[in-house]
Amino acid sequence: MKRGVPAITICSDQFIVLGRKQLKALGSEGHPIAVIPHPFGLRTRDEVRAIAETCVADIARIAVDPKAGALPAGKTSEAPARAARIEVPDDADDFDRFCIERKWSDGLPLRPPTLDKVERMIAASGRAAGEVIAVVQPGFGTATVEGIAINAAMAGCRPEYMPTLIAAVQAFTDRRFNLQGIQATTNPATAMIIVNGPVARDIGVNGHLNCLGQGAWANATLGRALRLIMQNIGGTLPGEMDRATQGQPGKYTFCCAENEADSPWEPLHVERGFDRNDSTVTLVGAAGTVNFNSHAKDATDLLKVIADSICFPTNNDYYFGGEPWLLLGPEHAEILAREGLSKRDVKLKLWEMSKLHVDRLAAKDRMRLQHTRGAELGQFDANTRIPISTQPEEISIVVAGGPGTHSVHVPTFGHTRSVTKKIV
Repeated sequence: MKRGVPAITICSDQFIVLGRKQLKALGSEGHPIAVIPHPFGLRTRDEVRAIAETCVADIARIAVDPKAGALPAGKTSEAPARAARIEVPDDADDFDRFCIERKWSDGLPLRPPTLDKVERMIAASGRAAGEVIAVVQPGFGTATVEGIAINAAMAGCRPEYMPTLIAAVQAFTDRRFNLQGIQATTNPATAMIIVNGPVARDIGVNGHLNCLGQGAWANATLGRALRLIMQNIGGTLPGEMDRATQGQPGKYTFCCAENEADSPWEPLHVERGFDRNDSTVTLVGAAGTVNFNSHAKDATDLLKVIADSICFPTNNDYYFGGEPWLLLGPEHAEILAREGLSKRDVKLKLWEMSKLHVDRLAAKDRMRLQHTRGAELGQFDANTRIPISTQPEEISIVVAGGPGTHSVHVPTFGHTRSVTKKIV
């Protein structure tokens, strides 16, 4: 950039609110934005050309405007002052209305984060209240131990959940997870928590029957607390920075443990280099869940239907060479293991069997895929088949759930990689 020429943001008109909110978070509220109309996918090439010419004119106008300022380097991660003490209504309904008015709510009833509750949360973490754990995108809010504790208390977490929640915050703010993309996308992507090790048993995180459903306090409140942190510290209010077209129920809470006791293989955290007695959380950029119900009784038959089920042309993992996840039910895992298949064997077979033929893609989506993975896969032709990930090892497998002939596919945002952190 030449000296004296300001930086310019280019943004579609449907994302102006997001752009302005994030610029404000970065300390550049008055920063200039060149606006282009949304959507683009329905435009003809001539219309796109006309839009581009208008946008170029806007960029030129902003570039010579002496009032336009450059974007600063951004916000630092210095700890804010301790949270303010405020009076809140005693009545539960009035308290919820109070939170809704201040945009602190996820739409479900909340618990007041009283001083006593928050102090107990902080004490259980073993850390100082003002310790900075992370800066949460896209609003770049600073997540201190106290800030995490406040949201945990509102979600209904118990104090002993705090070390697990802190590790989850550390994991989803790792660059590999791409929290910025997940928080602000039109995709329904959200953060899914998988808990491994002794802590799952100690605090009651369910990895057995209905582990992705209702009924387990730890699952529900841990996942919900992380969502409140994403919203209240990260700044992603629906319709503002959170631009999900429809969203998904997992954006309320999405948390389970691996069913290590019923797994025929080593658990996820051991596979990733941790000791079996370590406790870990893994954060996954999940786009949703797809149920598999198969009564296949031999490995080849089961792998065939699983591969065919994960192979669909609107799956982001194909577009970006993602990291698809399988939560195999214990019965399905046992069918595969009893025929001598390791986790790696299953990944290799599924990677080959789930390749997507380009003819299944819409014409526009095929062009998009050629752009995103052409360097990896070369020029497409009529016989090209697209692997769901760049390599078999990027297919991730855990055993979860209870009895029954069901497993779950968790497609991802695509531009994300899971992160595992040890719970301290």
